[in-house]
Amino acid sequence: MAVRLHPHATERMEERGATQSEVEVTVGQGEKFPAKFGRTGFRRNFAFDSKWRGAYYGTKQVEAYAVREGDDWLVITVITHYF
Repeated sequence: MAVRLHPHATERMEERGATQSEVEVTVGQGEKFPAKFGRTGFRRNFAFDSKWRGAYYGTKQVEAYAVREGDDWLVITVITHYF
């Protein structure tokens, strides 16, 4: 199974602070849940222990929304939550 990134997902990752490896781990090992428009969501928490936009956070949660294309997942967008 390969994880491919739509250009929109790449842009969102950059602006929201997620890395490609975090997205790949999220899709491969994260919690899977149904999402809107026939998509599948994946969620995983990562130890962060750093600052993001001036505030300190211990955890970064990455959510990836993807569609199945054959044996691969095409990630459409990525959302991050810091807490």
